[in-house]
Amino acid sequence: MGNNCERKITNSEQEMIETVSRITENYRNSDILCLKNTKQLPTRREIIEIIKDLRNVVFPGYFEEFSLSESYSEYYAGNRIVDIKQRLDKQLILALSYNDESDDMNTMKEKAARISLDFVKKLPDIQQMLLKDVQAGFDGDPAAKSKEEIICCYPGFFAIYVYRLAHELYLSGVPFVPRIMTEYAHSRTGIDINPGATIGQYFFIDHGTGVVIGETTIIGDYVKIYQGVTLGALSTRSGQKLRDVKRHPTIGNNVTIYSGASVLGGKTVIGEGTVIGGNAFITESIPANAKVIVKNPEFKIKESTKQSYEGFIWEI
Repeated sequence: MGNNCERKITNSEQEMIETVSRITENYRNSDILCLKNTKQLPTRREIIEIIKDLRNVVFPGYFEEFSLSESYSEYYAGNRIVDIKQRLDKQLILALSYNDESDDMNTMKEKAARISLDFVKKLPDIQQMLLKDVQAGFDGDPAAKSKEEIICCYPGFFAIYVYRLAHELYLSGVPFVPRIMTEYAHSRTGIDINPGATIGQYFFIDHGTGVVIGETTIIGDYVKIYQGVTLGALSTRSGQKLRDVKRHPTIGNNVTIYSGASVLGGKTVIGEGTVIGGNAFITESIPANAKVIVKNPEFKIKESTKQSYEGFIWEI
């Protein structure tokens, strides 16, 4: 007598089968869920590791458990940079080939290698810019005990560090990778800097949480902004029609923008040396050396007339 291995599918199993069938049907009917016939996107995890390893090159000894001697520094930097470039090449090939089907793979590899080499060649200049940003943070924050503390601890500086790397790749026309970089910093710090923004030297973000800097923003030198500042666009209901249009403001040199302020619009220019007070909402240009102050709401204190309250209530 043979064994009967057949069994009836349960209702739960049938529901699971139907769910899987519906998901795969969505794969077939969507031009993005199948990822262009299995083409691979850049790997977010690998890009994050590249960010971390580049930080060890730019600021050696701060994020690894060793002290770098000067006699060993050339070997250390060279070994690290060669490794990072090779890994970056692979991610750039994935990004470029996903967006461009016109070139063959050899051409794509050559293009990726050229972009990554140009990026590596700019690292000394990026490093110099970041050292000025460190100085800006130290000069601008009396709570900072040292410049080393700025590098190790300040979320605003970390967001600027990632932005300066991503911006160079953005300028080279690399898709995906620059945004993956800055969104990683965004997730870590709450600071959202689009890699397309143009930011001058000696830049400092104090506290930082909630800061938004849009793609076409232009920021001059010696600018300081506080938490909750938005450098954004006016209505973007036109969507993709606004691509490549300047939508975000221009901030002149030596400007300070205090917490909660919003400066919006591509035609809005904040003049050099201007101070923007907290919670200001600005959609038009401000002349140089001005002070924009939001008048505090008037409030008064009166005794409570309710039995259930003790003391005072505030009326604003």
